[in-house]
Amino acid sequence: MMTGQTPILVLKEGTKREKGRGALSNNIAAAKAISDSVRSTLGPRGLDKMLVDSMGDVVVTNDGVTILKEMDVEHPAAKMLVEVAKAQDQECGDGTTTAVILTGELLKKAEQLIEQNIHPTIIAQGYRLASKKALEVLDTVSEKVDIANIATLTKIANTAMASKSVSFNREMLAELSVKAVTAVAEKTEKGYNVDLDNIQVIKKQGGTMSDTQVIEGVIVDKEKVHSGMPTSVTHPKIALLDAALEIKKTEIDAKIEINDPTQLNAFLQEEENMLRKMVDQIKKSGATVVFCQKGIDDLAQHFLAKEGVYAVRRVKKSDMDKLAKATGGNVVSKVSELSAEDLGKAGNVEERKIGDDQMTFVTGCHNAKAVSLLIRGGTEHVTDEIERSVEDALNVVAIAIEDGKTVAGGGATAEELAMRLRDEAAKVGGREQIAFESFSEALETVPRTLAENAGLDPIDILIELRKSHKAGKVSSGINVVTGKIDDMRAQNIIEPIRVGRQAIESATDAAVMILRIDDVIASKSSPAPPPGAGGMGGMGGMGGMGGDFGGE
Repeated sequence: MMTGQTPILVLKEGTKREKGRGALSNNIAAAKAISDSVRSTLGPRGLDKMLVDSMGDVVVTNDGVTILKEMDVEHPAAKMLVEVAKAQDQECGDGTTTAVILTGELLKKAEQLIEQNIHPTIIAQGYRLASKKALEVLDTVSEKVDIANIATLTKIANTAMASKSVSFNREMLAELSVKAVTAVAEKTEKGYNVDLDNIQVIKKQGGTMSDTQVIEGVIVDKEKVHSGMPTSVTHPKIALLDAALEIKKTEIDAKIEINDPTQLNAFLQEEENMLRKMVDQIKKSGATVVFCQKGIDDLAQHFLAKEGVYAVRRVKKSDMDKLAKATGGNVVSKVSELSAEDLGKAGNVEERKIGDDQMTFVTGCHNAKAVSLLIRGGTEHVTDEIERSVEDALNVVAIAIEDGKTVAGGGATAEELAMRLRDEAAKVGGREQIAFESFSEALETVPRTLAENAGLDPIDILIELRKSHKAGKVSSGINVVTGKIDDMRAQNIIEPIRVGRQAIESATDAAVMILRIDDVIASKSSPAPPPGAGGMGGMGGMGGMGGDFGGE
């Protein structure tokens, strides 16, 4: 019998709490739902998703990270899978779908083990051991590649775009991607370093995909400031200014009293002289083209046009940095200090009309360490998807050059890892051995999903694949076109080692983190602000994943 004890409230009223198995199974269900949502996009036969946001904007893509970023995910465990995709995208630019479905499969296998009363910590330890072993095996099945091997790099870019909607034009896009990356790769003591910020990707609606081109130099999305300026300048000397060619207003509120018309004339004359002086300084340095990060006064434009100087104003800082890199010029902050040594060089600067816009092309840069990729496509959605595909290709070529190692794609490497881990499991011993085996089975989700998406029988394909790998054919994978088992290296399906490495590491980390959670304490969500209060409304969760941690 209770003796008048009052319950002790530790948590704030309205807080929801779930403990033990219930919390874990809900988290796993949410993660599996996310994994299943992108599963059908994997591989060359994967399908696209159409995402419509609250504003009615449409995105059509099969890029895993784009799908997950565009989805309004509310469940905290599901958000962890979105983070896996983002980490994969940041590190490799490709393999996001693989990383997410691998995480989902690891959790699915873990759930089956938990039902057999195996403790989550033991599963986590087994997964960690298996992940470490998988990374060792990954190294042994890799092959070397270097920057001179253009053919192999092109195959890598091709593989990255095989599953995208641009795949019918991928040979041409792959060649352009390799050309762009090899142009900006810089040799270091340890090998090569590729900074993709030096590749400017500009998309312009109109034309066709085959009009996409690499410009060895920089495209500035601006036109010349005055119609009297030349449209094209051959062998220009380029001045890069981070200073306005305008008369500055005073910092403090100042009042100028003019009592006499001659004073007004003198005042205007002085302004004109100051602007003329700036233009004279530019001319004296020998510059024939000016890129200005700030504004250019109308009068200064007139003086520059009279001198036959091509000028562009309000150029973005990122474009100025690329121009400096491509032309070898220095960005100058004071016009009075501009000299011939600060000028950059190029083969040609000209204004071209692309679509409806006039743009400035700086081409023929000697040993340009900054290049531009101009993407063309029929509609906005097409150019957006080409851009996403090309960025994947640029990333994989860059990391292949940096790491210098490749592995076979098409599920070949995943199957080889799974087979080697199964053989290794017996040496592990203890309960961890079961988790170790589950990890190897989870790796087979890659070939299984590829087979499912291609409309093949996944069981038959896996049996064939295992048989081939047992016979020592390390690069045997699924040819989704013929539906047969093929040598993936002979089929030119190869990818950088970092894609597989990152997918295994991030999938293991996320799965282990979710497995170790046995208590979910959720604070009461604050009410949405009233209309017109300027705050964001409540975000819509995914179906069956509301704030109450509902499962599938």
